[in-house]
Amino acid sequence: MTTIAPDARMAGVARTYPPRAAVVSWIFFDWAAQPYFTLITTFVFAPYFATAIAPNPAAGQSLWGFAMAAAGLAIALLSPVLGAIADASGRRKPWIAGFGTVLVLASCTLWIGKPGDHAVIPLVLTAVALASVGAEFATLFNNAMMPTLVPPERIGRLSGTGWATGYIGGIVSLIIVLGLLAANPETGRTLLGVTPLFGLDPLTRQGDRAAGPLTALWFIIFVTPMFLFTPDYPAKRPLGEALREGLSELKQSIKSLPRQKSLAAFLLANMIYTDGLVSLFAFGGIYAAGTFGWHTIQIGTFGIMLAIAGALGAWFGGKLDDRLGPKRVIAASLLVLLLSVAAILLVDKDSVLFVKTAPPQAGAALFSSTAERAYLVLGCLIGAAGGPLQAASRTLLIHLAPKDRIAQYFGLFALTGKVTSFIGPLLIGLVTALTASQKAGMAVLVVFFVAGLGLLMRVRD
Repeated sequence: MTTIAPDARMAGVARTYPPRAAVVSWIFFDWAAQPYFTLITTFVFAPYFATAIAPNPAAGQSLWGFAMAAAGLAIALLSPVLGAIADASGRRKPWIAGFGTVLVLASCTLWIGKPGDHAVIPLVLTAVALASVGAEFATLFNNAMMPTLVPPERIGRLSGTGWATGYIGGIVSLIIVLGLLAANPETGRTLLGVTPLFGLDPLTRQGDRAAGPLTALWFIIFVTPMFLFTPDYPAKRPLGEALREGLSELKQSIKSLPRQKSLAAFLLANMIYTDGLVSLFAFGGIYAAGTFGWHTIQIGTFGIMLAIAGALGAWFGGKLDDRLGPKRVIAASLLVLLLSVAAILLVDKDSVLFVKTAPPQAGAALFSSTAERAYLVLGCLIGAAGGPLQAASRTLLIHLAPKDRIAQYFGLFALTGKVTSFIGPLLIGLVTALTASQKAGMAVLVVFFVAGLGLLMRVRD
């Protein structure tokens, strides 16, 4: 497929894009990386840590928040530097391979997190933080490959399809864990009513702990096509020279941001609303575990429903992105998130929007109470809005950023997505610790979405 790219059109040069196999292989990176976010940080390991490894759910939420805050700070500080070096050196795949290795090794380490073993908490939290660093940096360099894969008018669809594929990968991995590996300690049966594969012990929660090694194996298998079939940027210069040039260009780019008002406003908005979204996903399962007493099977089933909503939202949002523009998609997604979070704060185990309801009963059917069903609906709305928000955000950056410094600006994009990302988990952890209330901790997210939406209005796409 040959077309004229905007930067090539001015020079009268035709831009040739790679075949479909290369694009599909690139899309499968999202499929490969998603289980880390689905299984570890959201629906399986994070709630398991809070309810089984930590002394109590509130302490678990607080400790998890501090670990994610440390990872976010490291990502924020290093992302622009690494992106600038990658632009100067040219190649992306070696960086993806290096940080993918960090993700794989750290994820495998989570197997050691036995129930009630408080001695392993520091090592488990360190592994979670390192896995987060690996996943985020590998994603940064994968995102920077997008402009070479399809014409500009199809970037939105590519981004949305990637996010949707990632959500589907998360669903499949979650079904594997819940249906075949993680069992209810009381019944010894998985969600599909079978005993866990490989003789995994329900009493020591080996099925929950297996989420880490499964994430590592999944990434190795499904990231391989990208390395085999998706072309990389050509090498430009040695690493030492790239380091000097990249840092010099990064300094110039940061100095020029005040003159690029729309780009600066978008990066600031992204900094705020991404913090809120990441915190919401990171603590959604923990919040449900503490509010309704959900265990892995309930939380995982909720996660499957949320991921299905996210996949549909990302796919449909990609189409709207190309038709209406990414800014409108982002604004609509933020509005849905804001209203959904506000409503969740008015849902308790025995009330919905101040109306008293029957609390969940022990031994009752799955999600049988009114409050649980309300939480499911609101969670699906959050999933449906979160997918297009993230997909359209990386599309809008490609629209606004200089094409010859795309990895550098994705580094700044990651910086703004992470520089305050420790604030959300930190505030949730602190407020939860001070009030001993999960609801009070989650309430801080409303501020993030309101501020992000307000700043987005200043961006001209």
